[in-house]
Amino acid sequence: QVQLVESGGGLVQPGGSLRLSCTASGNIYKINGMGWYRQAPDNERELVAVITSGGRINYADSVKGRFTISRDNAKNTVYLQMNSLKPEDTAVYYCNAEVVNFVNYWPSPYWGQGTQVTVSS
Repeated sequence: QVQLVESGGGLVQPGGSLRLSCTASGNIYKINGMGWYRQAPDNERELVAVITSGGRINYADSVKGRFTISRDNAKNTVYLQMNSLKPEDTAVYYCNAEVVNFVNYWPSPYWGQGTQVTVSS
């Protein structure tokens, strides 16, 4: 089995910054893409940013220029640096990873438990 554990959420004022981290552990042969999604109340879960094992990155238009995704492949960890936060960034942020395990060597998606980010004065 594979576990994704997130950390770094919290309450921040508009214009502030937060850094989210997500570490994968367990039966891991390799990790393909890693990314962050978010879900606000009464909204569907949406993509925030993704990064491939080779470092290719995609961002949602709403976070371009404010958020930065990065990963440390040696630590199976993905980060999301969030700057210039706005109230509309308030949501539960979920980590996602496509993991190839040692059982069947087939990629499968895994999700973290989510971490709350609240931007409010």
